[in-house]
Amino acid sequence: MATSRTKSSRSSKKSGRPGGRPGKTPVRKATVSDWISGARPRTLTLAVAPVALGSAAASETNRFDWPLAVLCLVVALFLQIGVNYANDYSDGIRGTDKYRVGPARLTGGGVANPRIVRNVSFASFAVAAAAGIAVIVITQFWWMALVGAACVVAAWFYTGGKRPYGYNAMGEIFVFVFFGLVATLGTEFVQRHQLSEAGWIMAIMIGLFSCGVLMINNIRDIDQDRQAGKRTLAVVLGQRLSRVVYALFLGLPYVLLVYFAFLYFGAGYVYFSAILTAPAILIGVTAKTPPEMILALKLSSFSALLFSLALAAVLFFLL
Repeated sequence: MATSRTKSSRSSKKSGRPGGRPGKTPVRKATVSDWISGARPRTLTLAVAPVALGSAAASETNRFDWPLAVLCLVVALFLQIGVNYANDYSDGIRGTDKYRVGPARLTGGGVANPRIVRNVSFASFAVAAAAGIAVIVITQFWWMALVGAACVVAAWFYTGGKRPYGYNAMGEIFVFVFFGLVATLGTEFVQRHQLSEAGWIMAIMIGLFSCGVLMINNIRDIDQDRQAGKRTLAVVLGQRLSRVVYALFLGLPYVLLVYFAFLYFGAGYVYFSAILTAPAILIGVTAKTPPEMILALKLSSFSALLFSLALAAVLFFLL
């Protein structure tokens, strides 16, 4: 009997189960689905939209160029993906994500090695840079290398580095400038070799939509971000005012759409995209639970895409 008890004791120590040494909680390894989720597919509409609008602006003078448009799309998409993985890495190692209530992140959720997440982010930036270099070689606009470098630097320091500006209520400025103005006007310029008034207005439109998507995402995390010391614009403004600003971000593009409705046949049909935008605003302004916020986020993202594709179609096919 003594021998039996001794073997049982040794067995329990090796297994780490009750009666032996406490074992480590096994960590689930990241799956393909986790990595796809880490790229945050619902935000990629904000990379497609400005390229569509910029290309449509170029088509006004029959300067639309398929290869350049595709390269611009690759730049925008992989810059967006790189930003998303960079945020996952930076927020995760800072401990910010332990307070969040949304889907678990790769780094914060402990399912992926932080270095791998960081390297995937760098690889995404590299793909964007390669496509950008191809655009520069084709167009011979060598000065655009500085614009591309600024995009990558801004993307990394959004939540990376010692003093990330995304933690100081400047995130909306980043998305407005880079995923609104730079992405739209850059796409138009490399094809048309000049900028148009319509291009500027469309850049502002999609910049506002992008700010709206970021705002509703941050409204969901106001309490958690405050705990983590992350001062987003939503944290600074508070629940009530940030919801008003969110509604303005999504509503103002429809005010600017009046410009196109007067000058371009068929542009008025773009107002039908409000079939997604209006519910997004209503849900975002009144939401009380994280699932409602996530629904508002999805609707905001897809309304931006629908609005942009509809307006681009007007310029492509109805002029």
